[in-house]
Amino acid sequence: MTNVAEILRTKPDNQVYSVSPTDSVLTALQRMADKGIGALLVMEGDEIAGIFTERDYARKVVLQGRSSGDTPVSEIMTHAVRFVHPSQSSEECMALMTRNRLRHLPVVEDDRVVGLVSIGDLVKNVISHQQFLIEQMEQYITGGH
Repeated sequence: MTNVAEILRTKPDNQVYSVSPTDSVLTALQRMADKGIGALLVMEGDEIAGIFTERDYARKVVLQGRSSGDTPVSEIMTHAVRFVHPSQSSEECMALMTRNRLRHLPVVEDDRVVGLVSIGDLVKNVISHQQFLIEQMEQYITGGH
């Protein structure tokens, strides 16, 4: 069973990108586009204040006719942030994401953000594990030839 720490080690860029609550939505969108990501943590110092996602933008800016340049992230971010610890399993993460309809989970250790896992990271991990099992079964069936 893979844990979150192992998943973070396999990520080519385990950088956690963030914005402050006072940054504009446009600033957040530009950072997301520059980094090719779908979510940013909203940080006040070392504390998680919220998370800003593409879904927040679509539902709380576009559909409500707000201006991206004039709206601070704090007005539309998701305030209640679920997070996981490095020792938690990928299965626990997937269950949490499914139950709460989430696509991103911050990883926190000793009250410090150490990473962010996405549903894509978890799916990639599952596929990799399944491929490993298939290869092992093929070797067993063919006698290692």
